[in-house]
Amino acid sequence: MPSPTKIKARASAILQKLRATYPDAHCELNFSNPLELLVATILSAQCTDKRVNLVTARLFEKYRSAQDYASVPQAELEQEIKSTGFFRAKARNIRLMAQDLVAKQNGEVPATIEALTSLPGVGRKTANVVLGNAFDVTEGIVVDTHVTRLARRFQFTNESDPEKIEQDLLRLVPREDWIMVSHWLIWHGRRRCFARSPDCAGCELAGLCPSFCKPALKGPSKPPGKPAGPRHQQENC
Repeated sequence: MPSPTKIKARASAILQKLRATYPDAHCELNFSNPLELLVATILSAQCTDKRVNLVTARLFEKYRSAQDYASVPQAELEQEIKSTGFFRAKARNIRLMAQDLVAKQNGEVPATIEALTSLPGVGRKTANVVLGNAFDVTEGIVVDTHVTRLARRFQFTNESDPEKIEQDLLRLVPREDWIMVSHWLIWHGRRRCFARSPDCAGCELAGLCPSFCKPALKGPSKPPGKPAGPRHQQENC
């Protein structure tokens, strides 16, 4: 790994570029209140935001309060969320989470990391999503699979554990960017820096990324923010 000074300088340059590339970056889960975001984030585990949004469009019409989720039968909720995958565990966690909200939080989603992570099925990543996007609280940085992949590719960290990656990012990223940095990295990961075949040929970070590699097959690249076409074959990515 490079020296901490070089890593911090690289991080600053990359974040500046990402900010300019994705000025409209935001959470892509649909929600209108903290409870909806909490439920949607639980459902998003190993599932695309697009699929979650399809499911929650009808789910949020039917279940509007913590009490609604707390009292719905397990089998019924399983059927409602089945297409998101791992639906039995997700339904159980949502029901237990809601029961805790009713019993301990007057049915309201709390706005502290400690209270959120004490809820069943709510880890630090989910808590950071809710705090940052529903309450605008900068308690930490969301570390999902995209953030993990890009943080390692940018050599911001050599850790693989999400909580250790978060701690490395917290040291590199100014606190005022803690909420947005995950959006920038997620958007770049979904639109350019793909897991298997990153679009290095069209990447806005080509001059900054230490993992940049020349494509074996050149071709036109889609602008960020639009659905990507066929991905280029890459060497050494």
